[in-house]
Amino acid sequence: MTYATLINFIKKQKSYLCVGLDSDENKIPVFLQKNTNAIIDFNKAIIDATADFCVAYKINTAFYEAYGTKGWEIIEKTLEFIPKTHFKIADAKRGDIGNTSDKYAQTFFETFNFDAVTVAPYMGEDSVMPFLKYKNKWVILLALTSNQGSKDFQQLTLENGQKVFEKVLETSQNWGNENNLMYVIGATNPLELKQIREKYPKHFFLVPGVGAQGGDLNEVSKAALNDNVGLFINASRSILYASNQEDFAEKAKKEAQKMQKEMEKWILTP
Repeated sequence: MTYATLINFIKKQKSYLCVGLDSDENKIPVFLQKNTNAIIDFNKAIIDATADFCVAYKINTAFYEAYGTKGWEIIEKTLEFIPKTHFKIADAKRGDIGNTSDKYAQTFFETFNFDAVTVAPYMGEDSVMPFLKYKNKWVILLALTSNQGSKDFQQLTLENGQKVFEKVLETSQNWGNENNLMYVIGATNPLELKQIREKYPKHFFLVPGVGAQGGDLNEVSKAALNDNVGLFINASRSILYASNQEDFAEKAKKEAQKMQKEMEKWILTP
């Protein structure tokens, strides 16, 4: 998906909501758990309920890989349910030496036809470039994540005064551009998010941490929106598990609609 297509769809939907499909068989409604295709049925219901209010879906592959070959089949089936208009993210956090990254890129961009994949930059340029060679596909590079452990490495200060995540952002500007490179920036520190946006005004940010993790949609929007929106706010648990009863899809729809209405205000504000 091109930058222009993505922006146009965001403005059409009046939304920058990304629904995270971190579907856990132990957390979906009990009445579904007995089904042979429980997660497939759950994912389809969630997608059908939320598609009108979001622009992207993020499949966290760990929740599917845990089931072995069956999990990959669930991913394939889930992708079939997602409308062609919507941006499809493989949250796989890959990153390895070049020839291995070649195969990871082939897996997610050719075999499964995702629009984007999350990539860890720890191994450097040659581990990321294989993903960037695909036309109209996107790398979403981990920069500053919202978990506690981000302090262990990402927020360490280098001798030149930069933090590690700042070095990642700076160096990666030589690898790609706003047409094929996005960044994961956590929602739990709006001030830092604002400072990053000021330095990188054109790139898309994928922002986790809103909802169940405590991030605030309006604070994130104020800090990180640019002239073309340039933002995906991801919500997973707050939508997926809005209810554990038979009304789970209806409650998921209401939660997604509520977030979309908040986003619409920001998109329509001059």
